[in-house]
Amino acid sequence: MRPHCERCHAAKGRPVAIIDHPAGEETQWDWVDLPDPPAAWGWGTSASLFVGALAHSGRWRGRLAESKDQPHTIDALDSVTRALGGLTRVWRFDRMATVCHPPTGRVTASFAGVAKHYGVSVAICPPRRGNRKGVVEKANDTAAQRWWRTLPDNITIEDAQASLDRFCVRVGDARRRVIDGQRDTVAAHAARERLMMPPALFPATLTVERNVTAQALVSFRGNRYSTPPELAHATAKVIWRLGSPHVDITTVSGIVIARHRLAPDGAGVTVRDHVHVTALNLAAMAAASSAPAHRRKQRIPPGVAAQAAAAVLTGTTSGAAGTVTDLAAYARAAQGRNTLT
Repeated sequence: MRPHCERCHAAKGRPVAIIDHPAGEETQWDWVDLPDPPAAWGWGTSASLFVGALAHSGRWRGRLAESKDQPHTIDALDSVTRALGGLTRVWRFDRMATVCHPPTGRVTASFAGVAKHYGVSVAICPPRRGNRKGVVEKANDTAAQRWWRTLPDNITIEDAQASLDRFCVRVGDARRRVIDGQRDTVAAHAARERLMMPPALFPATLTVERNVTAQALVSFRGNRYSTPPELAHATAKVIWRLGSPHVDITTVSGIVIARHRLAPDGAGVTVRDHVHVTALNLAAMAAASSAPAHRRKQRIPPGVAAQAAAAVLTGTTSGAAGTVTDLAAYARAAQGRNTLT
């Protein structure tokens, strides 16, 4: 009885057409939200995965990201592009706000610079036409149902990313498909696509907030970087210009307080400045207490005053003998009951 509403109408069940995708022509991109990430990640109730898929061969790769802002999108886009093997001529997106203005579909000025840097054209899907990028939508479903559901809870972000990369090679690239009358694996079809080599990483500025530990360290991409000891237990910002060999640590107000050489992602190293180490040692020694050490854990039996206080609490007098009950009385009482009359 309700009138037809195009916005509420689901994509399932609509008439669809098979779209021809020439080799090396199009890469489809999309974000997928994965529920209930491990609590140790600190990402809240969902994790974000940026997925890119070659429309011709169906090869896809993904990148976990803690935010969907434009710098994280550019960083994930670059890493996925290199994992796919190169650039196609067109990038296709849905109406995500980091790429275009959702009401009009016009590419934003900031992302137009990114497309110009990589030398590609940007195509925006029509509104409410998710089937137009069905290749990446199918990859999203595979990532959520076959990889994310089996991911252990005690895994780090870097190990989860490595697990996804292995899954894409072991499962995704091993699929067999018939393309242009030739049956082969997805990896073989993708190897025949003519992809362009990507340029250097687009220099966007990536900013994340971190809690400083008691050892004046902040975590970033699987490594830890030192800060001045005055920042312990506070909140700091980690700023990295994509492609730069250095990472900056600032206060919340934006004052740069440390700069370190960026370690490889997931290396598990601790990068410390010798000035920070010296200052941390001095602060720790100054905070140490000068009070005498605790007394030894020796046995101290209760004294006369303690015994008197206990007698008052229990209602007995000091030195008085307690009531003694002879168990023979119980035996005599029970002896008659055991005889049948």
